[in-house]
Amino acid sequence: MTAIPAPIRSQKKFESSLPFWQRLTTNRNWIASWFMLPAAAFLILFLAYPLGLGVWMSFTNVRIGREGVFIGLENYEWLRDDSIFWLSVFNTLLYTLVASAIKFALGLYLALLLNRHMPFKAMIRAAVLIPFIVPTVLSAIAFWWIYDSQFSIISWSLRQMGLITQNINFLGDSNWARASVIIANIWRGVPFVAITLLAGLQTVSPSLYEAATLDGATNWQRFRFITYPLLTPIIAVVMTFSVLFTFTDFQLIWALTRGGPVNATHLMATLSYQRGILSGRLGEGAAIATAMIPFLVAAIMISWFGMQRRKWQQGENND
Repeated sequence: MTAIPAPIRSQKKFESSLPFWQRLTTNRNWIASWFMLPAAAFLILFLAYPLGLGVWMSFTNVRIGREGVFIGLENYEWLRDDSIFWLSVFNTLLYTLVASAIKFALGLYLALLLNRHMPFKAMIRAAVLIPFIVPTVLSAIAFWWIYDSQFSIISWSLRQMGLITQNINFLGDSNWARASVIIANIWRGVPFVAITLLAGLQTVSPSLYEAATLDGATNWQRFRFITYPLLTPIIAVVMTFSVLFTFTDFQLIWALTRGGPVNATHLMATLSYQRGILSGRLGEGAAIATAMIPFLVAAIMISWFGMQRRKWQQGENND
């Protein structure tokens, strides 16, 4: 058993002899806790409290301007038989899965492309960030003009090429509207995925690629056995954030379609806003928002399991 040095023993004896409140200000562990208090207070005030209040409101019949009473699972029972709610669940899952998959594929390809040596690489990297930097509402207005039923540049171009005879009603048809908002979300989200994965690619040692090239590995083999395994933890994190941002998207959908046509593009977030704020039924809107929590927790768990791969890469025991 290792003996504790005399200076440390005397220091601990001195600290134990101090009054409790003085120990809180002199003990190193307690001082660290004091420094964490502002961040903890911020999280509790602006994250934990609103979340808890929203969950509580989902069990009440509160409305705007009227206090509610506890009604148990009545809001959830009503949602169970609500076809519009289940349509919003379908739209949310479709929107999230399709947009996230395409954003990952395009973002990874763009990151690999930007990781190569090319002229004006810094300028190109900066330009790639523009869709992500532009405010969401401005992007939505731009796409609203692109998808306009009368003045759409896409419809005009296709008519000039003789591929269509009349303008496409992008935001007036259910299937076209779903595809249109997904494309708009992909345009905004690809830069975030690409730049984050590019940062991960910068950490991969070039000597690994040089050794693989000497061994006769092809480009695909270098990507499969070097790039992808080393990027796995970063991919898990970036895709988790991408899924969270897409699943909870509100501004883009609301500015483009407001959930139309005929609720075809309503996501759970937009439906919650419509029922809770515009219709005044706060309890019902809170129930819809609370129903999103299991999906968000699942995305976070995927990220957590992905982060466990880092232990294996660092030579640690993964038990």
